[in-house]
Amino acid sequence: MAESKQVPSVQVFGRKKTAVAVAHCKKGRGLIKINGMPIELLQPEALRYKVFEPMLLLGNERFKDVDIRVRVKGGGHTAQVYAIRQAIAKSLIAYYQKFVDETSKKEIKDILLSYDRNLLVADPRRCEPKKFGGRGARSRFQKSYR
Repeated sequence: MAESKQVPSVQVFGRKKTAVAVAHCKKGRGLIKINGMPIELLQPEALRYKVFEPMLLLGNERFKDVDIRVRVKGGGHTAQVYAIRQAIAKSLIAYYQKFVDETSKKEIKDILLSYDRNLLVADPRRCEPKKFGGRGARSRFQKSYR
């Protein structure tokens, strides 16, 4: 039986509210795809720069030898975009830690953390559940005495 060579790869997730993005980062030639589509075609257009932030901060030379494929589910447009950018940033760090070297990984991590902590650390805030006696989580129905 022929032995198959394992391609060096890592799988990392990013989260925002109920959106979950799973990034699969492997050795390649610089492709970044989101749900099978190139990153350049991401909708909504206004939030496209948010997804490009890791690439703009770190430079294209760090991304040229890896392929990143992202699957994203749940949440709204904005939450998905934030989950995608977190997954991309975390996947590159995990790839560098596992297959390149610790110093370059530390360098990348410091650059990303100095810009925005949410690129690496998930935001724990969630929607508060509605309670009885009011329209929402905190608001109550108006009280009348007569």
